[in-house]
Amino acid sequence: MSDQSTSSSDESQPSNPMAHPSRAIRPHGLEEARKLATEAARVALDNNAQDVMVMDVSGQSAEFDFFVIATGTSRRQLHAISEQTDDALEKGMGDRRQGIEGYQESSWIVLDYGSLVVHLFDDETREYYDLESLWADAKLIPLSDLGLTQR
Repeated sequence: MSDQSTSSSDESQPSNPMAHPSRAIRPHGLEEARKLATEAARVALDNNAQDVMVMDVSGQSAEFDFFVIATGTSRRQLHAISEQTDDALEKGMGDRRQGIEGYQESSWIVLDYGSLVVHLFDDETREYYDLESLWADAKLIPLSDLGLTQR
């Protein structure tokens, strides 16, 4: 009988591992990750990026919480956005980039900040990979909800 009474403690464990608001590798929590995403989006907008999007992917991913996706019109512009994003998140917010891919090729630059991943595309590459459709279950956060506006 005592075995039956202890089995009820197993019921307190959630059966869905994605039920938690965030399981990101880095312990920023959702609000801190959202602040990082907002700053990355601001940098992209300040550099005249097109079609800037912020997506909450915390419900679909155990590794990161937000994507910022932006399109640039030239290699120079994509590099500027990448470098200024690093500067703003490192110096301004105390975060460090964990990885970067595609900088030399400059058609798709990926900046990995753990809970945030920034995707900077040229127009053709963004259309080809169509991350917005691939991550269609993510929650799109309107820029206005972050105090930002697309120019």
